[in-house]
Order: sequence, then structure tokens, then C-alpha cells
Amino acid sequence: MQKTKDAYSHSVALTAHARHQGKIEVALKAPIRGADDFAVWYTPGVGEAVRAVMDDREAVYDLTNRQNTVAILTDGSRVLGFGNAGPEAALPVMEGKAMLFKYLGGVDAFPICIKAKTADDIVRVALALEPTFGAINLEDIASPKCFEVLETLRKKCRIPVWHDDQQGTAVVILAAMLNALMRTGRSLKTARIAMVGAGAANLRAGMLLMAAGVPPANMVFVDKDGILGSFRKDLKKYPLLWRICRTTNRAGLTGGIREAMRGADAVCAAAKCGPGVIKPDWVSEMAKDPIVFSLANPMPEIMPEEAKKAGARIAASGRSDRPNQVNNSLAFPSIMRGALDSGARRITDGMCLAAAYELARCGREHGFSDDHILPTMTDAEVFARVASVVGEQAVKEGVAKFPLPAAFFYREALSKITRARKETDSLARSGIIH
Repeated sequence: MQKTKDAYSHSVALTAHARHQGKIEVALKAPIRGADDFAVWYTPGVGEAVRAVMDDREAVYDLTNRQNTVAILTDGSRVLGFGNAGPEAALPVMEGKAMLFKYLGGVDAFPICIKAKTADDIVRVALALEPTFGAINLEDIASPKCFEVLETLRKKCRIPVWHDDQQGTAVVILAAMLNALMRTGRSLKTARIAMVGAGAANLRAGMLLMAAGVPPANMVFVDKDGILGSFRKDLKKYPLLWRICRTTNRAGLTGGIREAMRGADAVCAAAKCGPGVIKPDWVSEMAKDPIVFSLANPMPEIMPEEAKKAGARIAASGRSDRPNQVNNSLAFPSIMRGALDSGARRITDGMCLAAAYELARCGREHGFSDDHILPTMTDAEVFARVASVVGEQAVKEGVAKFPLPAAFFYREALSKITRARKETDSLARSGIIH
């Protein structure tokens, strides 16, 4: 039955994309009532705005939409579930990302899919684009190239640069793990966690989990060649991976996924599409009431219902048609909203931690259960709340251009998110959007 359902949904998705020729377009935010308005918004009136920005470059944020714009930049080298699909094939995903940015966060985001071979190529494009945008969202860039691009741009750009596959996914994983551990009577400080996959998402998730209090000794990472540890000399040329090798897996475990999972309280898999990457028998060998996050899209490493049947107390995936969806869409619109509204120069780990804690808190307030550890994307207030704590944390850390109270960031976020949703609903009701 599920196979038929999936085939139907895939057919509907392709038909819908073709009918609308994508998901996004540019709309106006200022009125046009007649010829006189053209003289205000374009020539000669626009010349006054040009002079003002020439006198003070920061005035561009007051006189244009730059404060609310994000570039979604990709080379298409790691498109979800498809690998190196290329920039053209990445465009449908980036349009979808822009749609979520707008509807969930009130952010105007623009897909920029480029032909680029190296990390330096991507960096050059991003630096050239910087004057147009309030922030840059890196997307679907292969590992380890994505790490180099992010770190370089965070040093060189004067605007926030964020890699959602790393940081956004990590925030939602941490929020989900906090609540899953609470449901099973565990804590971050004592939980043993197996991280299946050592790509962008899981590495950053592991780092954020450690920043939140998981002892590195209690974590075991596995890549395609086996468990990571100080014995993995093949990874010395990758600084981040080598650091993980030297600080985690203090028990010196060797082997593969099964050995990493054996006796663990939780497993977080962000490896490759399944099913069958994680076997039911391996779940049954975990600790009592195990937590299983299988997050590969579109097909998890093990289906949640299969994990449950094998003994998992809590099972989560990246799918919207199963309980406990762990998806970065719960984080990136609100985190970017808070960063833009506060004028943050960068998005720090502290801001990510604040977002994760608030997202977990929201989850506990909205029908908290083993099958409902996180809120859903339908609640605008959740995104406004997360945006407000992100803005507040930016102020606390001294990276905000606008040191305003959390209440301001909440009102600003809720207003922009509500406007975006009302605008979309209004266009649909009027028949402009069919």
C-alpha cells in the first residue's frame, strides 16, 4: 500500500511542478498607482537612494530589501538522495528551499545554482554576491568541500554565512534528541550515541551534541569504511574528521555500524538511503528503550515502523509521512529570520544551541509523546519563538547590529511570517495562484 502511495505522490509532484513551472516568483512590496509612482521608485527618485548609500553604505539596509534577502548558493554536488546531480537538477530543490524560507520565515530567498568545480570557485562567487544579500545559505555542497567553503566565508564575509545541511540539520537533531532522551529517562551527559555517517549533517550534529553536553567519549562515528578512532590514519588529511577520530570513541571500538550501535542508547543515522543500511537485529542489540533516528531522504536507513518492531522506543526519520519528522525546515527559516532581524554578523554555535533548546521546548508544549517529539511546520508561533531567541542570543554575544529585546524580535518575526502566509493564502483564494 505504501509503495502505491509513494508512486502516486511522486506523480502528483511532477505534474504540479510542470503546471506551475516551479514554486517561486518575484512579487512587489510597494504600490504602483500611476506614472508618478514610477518616478518615486525608479528614475529620478531612485537617485536620492543612490546618493544616500554612496554617503553611508549601511543605508542600503534601510533603503532596499537587502536586510530580508538570502542567497541559496549551491553547486549541486550533493543533492538530497541523488548525490552529484549538478546545478540544473539542484534548482527544483533550491526553489523549494526558497518557498520554505518565505512561507515559514518571511525571508526572501533566491536560488543561485552555479557551475563550480572547487571550493575556491564557490567562495569567489559568494564574495562577489555579498553586496546584494543580507545572508548566504550554502546548500547541497559535497563533503569535505562544504566545510572549507563555510569556514572560509565565515572569516571573509561581513554577513552571516550558514550551511543548512550542517548547521540547520544539527539544530533539529539536537532538539529531537533532547526530547527523545527526556522521554526515555536519559540525559545528554550519560547517553551513549552512535552516529552513522560522517558527512556534513552528522559531523555538525555530533559537534553540536557535544557542545550541548554529550561527552565525546560517549560518541562513536561510523563512515563507509568503518568506525572512526585514533587508529583511522587514513583520515589525518581531513582536520575535522581527524579531530573527531582523536576525541570520540574512547572505548576504542572497531568494526562497522552494528558494532557502533551495540549497547548504544541512541543512534543518529544520516548516511545513505535505505532500506537495509541498518538491520532490525542491530536495533534489538541496543540498550533498553533505544532511540533510532534514520534521517536519509527520501528512504531512511531503516523505516521507522521497522525500527519500532525491532524494539525502538522512539523512531524518527526525515519523512513527512511518518511520526517524528526530523527535518532542517523546522530550523533554518526561523534561525535566518532571527539573524537578519538582529543584523547578526554571523550565526554562532550559541545561536544554534539557543534555537535547539527553544525548538525542543516548543515540542514539549505541543502534544508531547513518543510519536511527537517535535512541533510541526504548520505553527507560525514556533518559528517566531525560535527567531526571537536567536536574535536575543546574537545580542548577548555581541554579534548583533541591532541590540534590541527578545520581545521585539518575536513581534517582528511573527509579523513577517504571518504576512507571508496571508499573502500566499490570499493569492490562492483570488485564483492568482491556481
